[in-house]
Amino acid sequence: MILKDRVAIVTGSGSGIGRSGAEIMAREGAIVVVADRDADAAAETVARIGKAGGRAESCPTDVTDDEALARLVEGTAKAHGRIDILHNHAGIQVAGTLEEVTPEGMDASWRLNVRAHFMGCRLAVPHMKRQGGGVIVNTASNSGVFVDKGMLAYITTKAAVIMMTRQIALDYAKYNIRANSLCPGWVDTPFNEPYIRQMGGRKAIETYVSGMIPMGRWASSGEIAEAILFLASDRSSFMTGHDLVVDGGEWFG
Repeated sequence: MILKDRVAIVTGSGSGIGRSGAEIMAREGAIVVVADRDADAAAETVARIGKAGGRAESCPTDVTDDEALARLVEGTAKAHGRIDILHNHAGIQVAGTLEEVTPEGMDASWRLNVRAHFMGCRLAVPHMKRQGGGVIVNTASNSGVFVDKGMLAYITTKAAVIMMTRQIALDYAKYNIRANSLCPGWVDTPFNEPYIRQMGGRKAIETYVSGMIPMGRWASSGEIAEAILFLASDRSSFMTGHDLVVDGGEWFG
């Protein structure tokens, strides 16, 4: 088990990629704190991990609430004595062009996609410094490394996550803290519903995926979980400040 007894916090882990990432880390021996604003979804993730023989606990959290986020981080550190892995995954997809995205939509995107990642890192890093190191994985997107039609708020915030993560990596490498961005492409989860609606429905998005992605298909959340495990573990021990794009070749296709 490559993460045996390590303590991991995963936000947005009540479903989709976040859940799959939490499950794979638990499978590899980590104690996973499942944080999601949906308490029932978080509890289901914990139950799934327990059924598979792993260790996990639920901490329902709205990561846009600074006090709730502080309770998550400080409570984890107090309960377990350390925080080895922080995966900031919770996010939002607000579709639209400059004229279509409302100021409220942009603000919501910034609060969840960027500021919550910033706050999570800011709260966890002092613990990582004291214990002699740690790992941060910030979920960005392949939309942070190239542009796409009608996705202004999403692309802007995901690009910001990538640059923020690079800066954290530079500033904290001397403390043995690694920080990398996870940049998934099209993954078949409910997270894509806003864009699917914008594209005109499931049939339209399937046509787009098969035509635009060189590998001709979506990823599964399990495939992205393998990348999360790589970044969270010592398998990437000499990697920091990297943007790991996992998108079937879309970004260069």
